[in-house]
Amino acid sequence: MNMFDENEAVPNTFEVLKSFFPHLRKIGRIYPDVIISKEKTGVSFALGVPTVKREDHSYLKQTLTSLTSRMTQEEAQDSVVIVSVADSNEDYLKSVVDMITKKFKRQLKSGSLEVISIPQFFYPDMLYVKHSPEDSQTFESWRTKQVLDFCFLMLYAQPKAMYYLQLEDDIIAKTMYFTKITDFVHSITSNNWFYIEFSVLGFIGKLFKSEDLSDFVRFFLMFYKDKPVDLLLGDIFQVKMCHPGETPEKCAERNRQIRIQYKPSLFQHVGIQSSFPGREQYLKDIYY
Repeated sequence: MNMFDENEAVPNTFEVLKSFFPHLRKIGRIYPDVIISKEKTGVSFALGVPTVKREDHSYLKQTLTSLTSRMTQEEAQDSVVIVSVADSNEDYLKSVVDMITKKFKRQLKSGSLEVISIPQFFYPDMLYVKHSPEDSQTFESWRTKQVLDFCFLMLYAQPKAMYYLQLEDDIIAKTMYFTKITDFVHSITSNNWFYIEFSVLGFIGKLFKSEDLSDFVRFFLMFYKDKPVDLLLGDIFQVKMCHPGETPEKCAERNRQIRIQYKPSLFQHVGIQSSFPGREQYLKDIYY
């Protein structure tokens, strides 16, 4: 296990956070708390998997097994899967590190799998106000934190790869999913696409060009209190791509051209126990 300290050469992509959170301006260098990494860079794909503790079940091992076992050796060499522990529960962090170091030794050794932990000082104080589980503000805080978790992981992954694939910790992947993603991206003749959907559910299976991640993160941080991240995706398209005065039909046509949906979906949501305490969800991608 490697641990960053303030004197190490950590990617400076996190500096953008100080523009949005005054409390971070007192911090020297922003960096992950814990990291297991070979510091792999220069690959084609980074796959982001944020994870938090659920009440009494974890789907993370199933997710990582699906993702890593359905890559070829060459694909694993040209990618990095990043598990981001976004939970203050130290026992959960330890359980994730223990599980991964025991079950995924080969991937850790090769550098194709990494683990980071988001520092608690990253989050604004508003997320630490205690509410009862039934309080609507509790759900709002959970949703707000989720947007911030995605942003931190995106910033960490950005310098590592040409493309960034957003996943979650309770999904499975189809056989040859990585080959299909690579072939599809290479088959697109125009580089003008906004993002590609390899699942229609929420934020799962969304592929971005890493060079665009800063724009997405800045937009998410401007409105992280207002909407969940998958709805903000639609908003950023409207702001950046729909021109004033043009007809809705024209905008919708551009939408279809640059927000590309791949079918059948390559990822399925399998988690029933939500990361929000006391909630169950049975969401399924009908195109999987």
